[in-house]
Amino acid sequence: MTIIVNGRNPHHIDPESIQVVARFNEIITKPLLEGALDTFKKYSVKEEDVDVVWVPGCFEIGLVAERLGKSRKYQAILCIGAVIRGDTSHYDAVANSAASGVLSAGLNSGVPCIFGVLTCDNMEQAINRAGGKSGNKGAETALTAVSLPHLVFLLVWQ
Repeated sequence: MTIIVNGRNPHHIDPESIQVVARFNEIITKPLLEGALDTFKKYSVKEEDVDVVWVPGCFEIGLVAERLGKSRKYQAILCIGAVIRGDTSHYDAVANSAASGVLSAGLNSGVPCIFGVLTCDNMEQAINRAGGKSGNKGAETALTAVSLPHLVFLLVWQ
């Protein structure tokens, strides 16, 4: 997860990034994280510029992302997790809370918080989106983190 523009060169951002990753459903979140880290490497983001913070589950992502955003250390924050539907309405509560928590974290901190939480009906869908036949959504989330800070910088300084 990343964000905060250092302002030296408006056309180049040295991303300090942090990723908040949910431990729950780690069989899915770990490949999502690996996809994000691989994408950062492809875009020349240095390994030492990326921090990873593990949280218990998706419900906790928003709180941690907001605190990290308010630290002003990061240019973007990737929020990675997986909520998989079960037999109860718990899925709806966690998925909705995760989405609103990430949105609130970005709005309240002023740092882009990118929603990389899979919300799937079953484990097969989650596996397909964590590096399977549907690609790796963690990698896609990292692409957003690479481009969004620059866009926010341009909007703020124009």
